[in-house]
Amino acid sequence: MATLTRWVLGHRKLVVGSWVALTVIGIVTAGAASKAMDQKFSVPGREGWETNQEIMRTFGGTGGDSAPLMPVVTLPEGRTATDPAVRAELGVLETTVTKALPGVRVAGYGSTGSRAFVSQDGRTAFLMAYPTPDPDQPFGNNPEAEKKLRAALKGKTVGGAPVHLTGYDALAAQTGGGEGPGVLIEAMVGGFGALLVLAFVFGSFLAVVPLLMAIPAIMISFLTVYGITTFTDVSPIVQFLIALIGLGVAIDYSLIVVVRWREELAHGTEGDGAIVRAMETAGRAVVFSGTTVAIGLLALIVLPLPFLRSVGYGGMVIPLISVLVALTLLPIVLHSWGQKLDWPHRRTDDHASASWTRWGALVVRRRWIAAATGLLVLAVLVTAAIQMKPGLADVDTLARPGDAKDGLVALEQSGTGKGALLPHEILVTGSDPDATAQAVAGVAGMHGAVAPERWRMGDKAVVLGFPIEDGSTKAGRDQVGKVRDAVDRDTVKVGGQPAGNADFISAVYGNFPLMIALISIITFVLLARAFRSLLLPAKAVVLNVISVGAAWGVLTIFWQNGHGSELLFGISATGAITAWIPLMVFAFLFGLSMDYEVFILSRMREEHDNGETTNDAVIQGIGRTGRLVTSAALILFLAFTAMASGPETDVKVLATGLAAGILLDATVVRGLLVPAVVSLFGDWNWYLPPWAARLLRVEASPSVGSAEDVAP
Repeated sequence: MATLTRWVLGHRKLVVGSWVALTVIGIVTAGAASKAMDQKFSVPGREGWETNQEIMRTFGGTGGDSAPLMPVVTLPEGRTATDPAVRAELGVLETTVTKALPGVRVAGYGSTGSRAFVSQDGRTAFLMAYPTPDPDQPFGNNPEAEKKLRAALKGKTVGGAPVHLTGYDALAAQTGGGEGPGVLIEAMVGGFGALLVLAFVFGSFLAVVPLLMAIPAIMISFLTVYGITTFTDVSPIVQFLIALIGLGVAIDYSLIVVVRWREELAHGTEGDGAIVRAMETAGRAVVFSGTTVAIGLLALIVLPLPFLRSVGYGGMVIPLISVLVALTLLPIVLHSWGQKLDWPHRRTDDHASASWTRWGALVVRRRWIAAATGLLVLAVLVTAAIQMKPGLADVDTLARPGDAKDGLVALEQSGTGKGALLPHEILVTGSDPDATAQAVAGVAGMHGAVAPERWRMGDKAVVLGFPIEDGSTKAGRDQVGKVRDAVDRDTVKVGGQPAGNADFISAVYGNFPLMIALISIITFVLLARAFRSLLLPAKAVVLNVISVGAAWGVLTIFWQNGHGSELLFGISATGAITAWIPLMVFAFLFGLSMDYEVFILSRMREEHDNGETTNDAVIQGIGRTGRLVTSAALILFLAFTAMASGPETDVKVLATGLAAGILLDATVVRGLLVPAVVSLFGDWNWYLPPWAARLLRVEASPSVGSAEDVAP
């Protein structure tokens, strides 16, 4: 590390020129990079996804992965859909939909006469309209189709009753759709919050340095991902991760180096020697931190979904570029401008933080109580996480007062059920679709099923089955299997979004243990080299997994059970957590929270190597890193809070999980459990036997001696 730093300082013009050129190119191409990110989503080899693809190929791209739009009408007392005049008006309504949306696949009671499109009392009727998907929108969505159909239905009535337009796109449009703050605005909000925290940490104009380092880190990450898009699809969610998580980690890595540089200056190290020393210590910790974050993301590649794999290798770029910036550009900035910007220097770096030192001493003195308290908090949250249900969130969480909500309420109150918003689309090949519809209609929990004559092409036909419950309930999740069991598996395949979601959960969570194992093993090896210990990395991996479980517990309590979501966001209990969110929370939190572990334990290891006892090393380590870790966590928390400002419920859920996880980890885990557990294990923390040292290619640690540090 010292050699690299001296080389960088000796070639300042070359290094700065390279970073400036790449940053400018990144800024110029950022828009193109965002557009190049592909919206495709697939679960290859699974029945639901394969069936949806076949439905879309057969029927002009409609249906399959996309959710339908649903005109809904509730007739006045005394009138039912079976009245010839009402049925005729429903038929006219289908014609209106067809004219408004060329290429749409539409069916209803008017054209089919099927009671599957009518409530049991006959007063509520609905149409199913599958518009052609917008290739620029994710998951087959088409918000423009919703706008066109809403305009076409304005003022329309059936039997004297108004027509409401509902469906997932209609409900999303009513919440504001994608009209919230963009990536740039969210990053600016997060950056402003970070500046306030940095100003508190440094008490000088050095606060701007970590923010300046974030600019090239973010822009060059965009540029690198742009290059990756030429070889493979990259999910658009990566752009949010680059902007917000890139902001957080780039600032964190610069923060730890700058704080250590000021400490070295305070201890009398002069000139570039302070920079070199900071890079040898804090810079080394940054390398291990960035590597663990990258591994946490890259481990997504073991999952059999291109969508998540792209997030893995796209998101991996963020911490690696941030590390390179901290190792090469930051030393030059400190050399040229560091001491000039360090004004007015309101904080001393000569001694550890007095308040954090007292806290460390208290934790060491009461380590059993501290460990028990931390474990109790985590145990409560992990127990809640066991109840988490990955799946489709309750559609009511999308609903806001308005026309789309009125249509949803009409379906619920009529007994049809909100599950009809995502029907089972069943592909029948070479057999009687009406017989399949009859079999599906007989499945418990189904409102009805229909095989429209218009939806037949050669020997293929689509049957629609309308579940009463949606995917947020156990009954709704279990129904895919029941429908598959009820049909002829030789000629019938079950598709639609419920089947696709069930296959997603099976594919992802079936491989999830492999992902955890891969991350844990690689992280253990890296940290064993970093800490020259077997116990410290084992403890770090276990606590990290538990910490992520606690964040899942927060999601379960706050969103799934609704204890807080209504108060803060006005959104009722979701009933389930959208299936991809727990995975993203795990991948990012495992790496990001390991940052703090590395920062703290690296300093404890350094103090112990300098001759301190374990307890003194713990106290000094917390005293030196406590404020740093808390500030870094607060910066990431603000970045995720900015992310939650968007209108999409899924983004709010993801941001909440990440923000809560970061705060829990920085306080309960790193501020309480880590020092308590290290103190409890005493000299065993530092033990690395010769055989392990040879395998890891590092110097062995002395054998465990007396238990001097374990006594109260």
